[in-house]
Amino acid sequence: MRAGSKPVSAALKATRSTRGRAAAWPGAGAAPAATRPALTVRWARDEGDLRQAQALRYRVFVDELGARIAPPRGTPAGLDADLFDPFCEHLLVTAGEGGPAAAQAAPEVIGTYRVLTPDAARRAGGYYSETEFDLTRLRPLRPRLVELGRSCVHPDWRDGATILLLWGALADFMARNRLTTMIGCASVGMRDGGHGAADLWTRLAATHMAPIELRVRPRLPLPVEELVTGRTVEPPPLVAGYLRCGARLLGAPAWDPDFGTADLPLMLRLADLPGRYRRHFLGGGPG
Repeated sequence: MRAGSKPVSAALKATRSTRGRAAAWPGAGAAPAATRPALTVRWARDEGDLRQAQALRYRVFVDELGARIAPPRGTPAGLDADLFDPFCEHLLVTAGEGGPAAAQAAPEVIGTYRVLTPDAARRAGGYYSETEFDLTRLRPLRPRLVELGRSCVHPDWRDGATILLLWGALADFMARNRLTTMIGCASVGMRDGGHGAADLWTRLAATHMAPIELRVRPRLPLPVEELVTGRTVEPPPLVAGYLRCGARLLGAPAWDPDFGTADLPLMLRLADLPGRYRRHFLGGGPG
């Protein structure tokens, strides 16, 4: 994902009015709990599972948020796919799997993460985050470093339960495979041209930065100095959740012009999980 030839600040001004509607997260529009099928969290087993995850990603990132994607040649319409997908493990939350509705209709994928393990990252030639950030300082962590990405939840299921299932399964996966550190890009919408993202970064940088020896540099930095207004901006619920779990910012945000977001590089080490989250998330996961 790269910008064109315009300077960043000029390109931001030119695209302010083109952003898609931001998704409510995690909340409005969720179906009443009494009418919902049971949820199951598990790993993708075959190409059909992966296609369902990619279709959900397309619905959220393209249809809902207005992202511009360039999938590999031959990708069916309506799927968000890239060159990293074949190397990743794909975590799914499905609705209606194994319950009474299973005999009437196939279960629906309503939440997903993708996970790139250290071995898979070597085969892929690196982490996706390296397309946005220089991760040189994280080199000592790579043998046990996992990258999380493409997190999304169907708009009818953003009530918190889905993301908690995903997080619990991710923590279990990390513990079982003796992996210690998660990284990823937390995206902040830029429908206001990036002012809110700049103000949020300024606020969080004062309280949630990783040690300097772990800092990374954006390849296409958000021009924070030009965009900051001094307003107090609350982090999106998902970002706030990461921070409550002990995540730290690794550096300044990158601008992703295709997804229309400011991407905050985050790192979470299992050792930094507060006790109550450790007890909750390490209690089990999918087989």
